[in-house]
Amino acid sequence: MTSTMNPSSTRRFVRADGPDKVTGSGRYTADLSLTGALAAKFKYADVSHARITRLDVSAARSMPGVFAVLTADDVPDVRFGPFVQDRTLFARDVVRFEGEVLAAVAAVDAATAQRAVDAIVVEYEALPVVNDIEAALSGDAPLVHGDWAAYGAADPLVRDRNSASYSSITKGDADAAMASADVVVHSRYVADASHAAPIEPRAVLAQWEGNKVTIWTSTQVPFDARAGVCETLEMPASRVRIIVPHLGGGFGGKCGFHYEAHIAALARAAKRPVRLVFSRKEEFLAPDRRREGMVIDLETGVSNDGTIVARRAWLAIDNGAYTADSGFFSQIAVMHALGPYQIPNVKGEAHLVYTNHQPSGSVRAPTAPQACWAVESHTDEVAKAIGMDPVEFRLKNTVDTGLEGPSGQVYGEIGLRQAIQAAAKNAGYGQELPDDEAIGVAIGWWPSFSVPSGAYIKIDGDGSGQIITGAQECGTGSVMTLRQLAADELGMEPEQFELVYQDTSVAPYDMGATGSQTLFNNGRAVVAAAGQIADQLRKLAAEQLEANPADIVLANGTAHVAGSPAASVAISDLAATAAGGELLIGHGSGMPPGAPTLAGSSCVGDVGMAAWVAPQFSCHAVRVKLDRDTGVARVVHVSAAHDSGTILNHIGAQGQVEGAVMMGIGQALTEGTRYDDQARQRNAAMLEYKLQTCADSPPIDIHFVEIATPDAGPRGAKGLAEAPNVPTPGAVSNALARIVGAPIRQLPMTAERVWEALQAQEGGAA
Repeated sequence: MTSTMNPSSTRRFVRADGPDKVTGSGRYTADLSLTGALAAKFKYADVSHARITRLDVSAARSMPGVFAVLTADDVPDVRFGPFVQDRTLFARDVVRFEGEVLAAVAAVDAATAQRAVDAIVVEYEALPVVNDIEAALSGDAPLVHGDWAAYGAADPLVRDRNSASYSSITKGDADAAMASADVVVHSRYVADASHAAPIEPRAVLAQWEGNKVTIWTSTQVPFDARAGVCETLEMPASRVRIIVPHLGGGFGGKCGFHYEAHIAALARAAKRPVRLVFSRKEEFLAPDRRREGMVIDLETGVSNDGTIVARRAWLAIDNGAYTADSGFFSQIAVMHALGPYQIPNVKGEAHLVYTNHQPSGSVRAPTAPQACWAVESHTDEVAKAIGMDPVEFRLKNTVDTGLEGPSGQVYGEIGLRQAIQAAAKNAGYGQELPDDEAIGVAIGWWPSFSVPSGAYIKIDGDGSGQIITGAQECGTGSVMTLRQLAADELGMEPEQFELVYQDTSVAPYDMGATGSQTLFNNGRAVVAAAGQIADQLRKLAAEQLEANPADIVLANGTAHVAGSPAASVAISDLAATAAGGELLIGHGSGMPPGAPTLAGSSCVGDVGMAAWVAPQFSCHAVRVKLDRDTGVARVVHVSAAHDSGTILNHIGAQGQVEGAVMMGIGQALTEGTRYDDQARQRNAAMLEYKLQTCADSPPIDIHFVEIATPDAGPRGAKGLAEAPNVPTPGAVSNALARIVGAPIRQLPMTAERVWEALQAQEGGAA
């Protein structure tokens, strides 16, 4: 692996969570226990769509060792959801996917709890199963939610029957421009759903003390989890505390509110602490955060000189049974289907569609890898139709500094074209390769989510520091890098700062480890808080050194007069002085930058995702080797180039790109959920759901196009965690298409699907 680096950001320092994690001494939620803690188990629907005609828990409640059994009758009748209030804690009257919770049991141990679950009697009246995304949109399709119109929903959402959210982006006249184009190319792609599949399964532990509950949980979004408990159990926030121990990965799958309220309610009913730990099968079947399946229909009109004149895009996105946090997916999917291209005439439409599948949600860059895979495969088809090299075609048509994107946003200084050139060069694009190898190129983009955040910093009397943040660390290292920001502002070392985080009763609000927003937003808060302390230190030092505070420089653990390093005082001495009187305390709120303005476009169902703050851009060039006899493809090299603004921690940034590329390779080649005709998952196990491993990892060359972005994250940084996941499947697809002679139109591009495409091209029998 190679990388272009800014030396000032390559210093290695010990991550605050590093020693615990690498030595095995760190404690995750599943490692926790409390005296007298009971084990929790859930009774799941086990059918995809049915009316509950009988639910009898009496036998379970009477079993020895069972302390509590709860159903919908035992908790407030509250519908919840961040965009559409279409869900209740326990199924009421109707079940809508196989992993829906009917009842919860707390017992003396897991085996007893499971026996109690097995003793629960449930009878159903079968309802029609909605298993096909496109068919669900027809006017006579069975309804997943018969009373959908009565649900509360966010104002911008446009809903109708099984369409939980409709969005469109229109600019110019796509129909007229398409009619006058020299060449028109139409493509259709279908992507399977997939899973986040973190190593750590979900776990929750709850304990009541009087009328207050403390919940330890494996969530990426502690404050969102607290809000869900408060809403569904009708409690004030002051009585709910969420603590997150070390988190064993999430990839978006642990965003949102899940089972914290179920376990809190069980603990209250049982009058004992209660602990839930999911099995791997439950992790696949039950949570409402998996990557959405999609149908993507694209049409592009182009002139003979290679200029894109129009694009139409239509998408159907599998919402699953409940909307979760996917209400904005329709609009963001349209943006990805139109792509980071300067197209004067566009019409993009997307439906978020109810089905009887597991609910979708914010898995790493939701909707983006699938839509990008489709549009970048389609882009190669368009380039081929006019006899133009795919890289040259992209360089001609992509957005650039000062140009207008598909929604009417005019971009400031960006580095997409530099990224394309760097990725192609580092991959050896254009070189002679064997017949069974090819290099594919794809570009992608992703917004930097601009949301409020907060942090406190204090410097103790011994000169050490403490950062108190609401930010959540899910393994990316973003929270760990906050120490670097504070240290740089105060002339200290990152190791001198302790982190207090992942506790809603201690820290100010933060949205959590979602949307690549942590360093982008909380980083500004930490810089602001550190800046307040820096001002205090300069004032104290100026008094001792008889200088002007404006002339004081903080560096190397001292405060000295500019130009006179000998005239200095240690920061620890200043902190000791302050501790004897005023304390060195700072706070920051990191107010987010506002959204860019749009011109010349109209958006239906606008949820704010058509204008992107500090957008990130990327290009991946992937070399693939194909075994023609079996259809097995292997990625042998990846060149990844990214414009993510200023890179604050190159070592951490490299890790994010490497992990995201591997996740993208999995999505491209092996990861996909298979459903039977009753909308039940057929491969809900690690033996059948193929993840990539270290043995599958190719060499990855990484290049960062560092362009500081004004009014963005600290020092001009953008987000990074999700963007590297976006273009990889498209690049793999384009490499395969070059070898096969035609695109593979289903994702993942499994060996069977590739082999069938080869047979079709060669005229053999599939």
